Amino acid sequence: MLLKPPWLRVKAPQRERIGEVADLLLDLKLNTVCQEASCPNIGECFAAGTATFLIMGPGCTRACPYCDIDFDKSVRELDPTEPQRLGEAVERLKLSHVVITSVNRDDLIDGGASQFVACINQVRQRSPLTTIELLIPDFCGNWDALATVMAAAPEVLNHNIETVPRLYKKARPQGIFERSLELLQRVHQGWPRTYTKSGLMVGLGETDNEVLEVLSNLSSHHVDIVTIGQYLSPSPKHLVVDRYPTPGQFDQFRIYAEEKLGFLQVVSSPLTRSSYHAGEVQKLMAKYPR
Repeated sequence: MLLKPPWLRVKAPQRERIGEVADLLLDLKLNTVCQEASCPNIGECFAAGTATFLIMGPGCTRACPYCDIDFDKSVRELDPTEPQRLGEAVERLKLSHVVITSVNRDDLIDGGASQFVACINQVRQRSPLTTIELLIPDFCGNWDALATVMAAAPEVLNHNIETVPRLYKKARPQGIFERSLELLQRVHQGWPRTYTKSGLMVGLGETDNEVLEVLSNLSSHHVDIVTIGQYLSPSPKHLVVDRYPTPGQFDQFRIYAEEKLGFLQVVSSPLTRSSYHAGEVQKLMAKYPR
């Protein structure tokens, strides 16, 4: 087993602010990716009063071996009160930008698209100036479900490509690389005012050249924003870490993506996650208005 390098050490967070956010989430019975997926940035984000809300969970109908979210293939009814509770949390936290994601709900006909829309509507009602970023699953290629979500006009639509195509059977067995690219392309073509975003992990066994090729694929499918971060194995039962690229290597990925491929925004570092510092997209929106 590889030892974690020193650059993956996380600074101690402000416990008081963390407690405030955690208590609010507990009070409103809301799930977050920060907690369910064991994100290393939870302290920093909670201390800043932010969180990535995880709806329709916490159980996921897919069992990706890199992910710490629990597997649950049973059919579960959606909670009709969840959107209202999420809207209240955004209002109480005074968020200027919110990220809403979900577990995969392959048991639902629309994959949960209607619940995303209900959450958007509640956020807009309770906090109309808040910009909204959705991090969505692939809906099993149900493009009507995608259209349902996009009709609600989120400012940012994120769908993570996660890893290189060669490793999909190993890391994302129920995903299809080409289907994820098609989803991102469809958003660009059908809803050009929405900023598209995707992210990938390194450390699962890919090569640097494969990472650059995926970045090229994302660029050719008109993705605006990309995030690149280090994979960290949540437990011994999950996929092991194959390598720890240095911060300098992450800088090289960023430089290539910015200068060679022309992404509008690139966030690349060992501790980067898809919604890390997501609110900075507002600067991009001001610089490149649509």
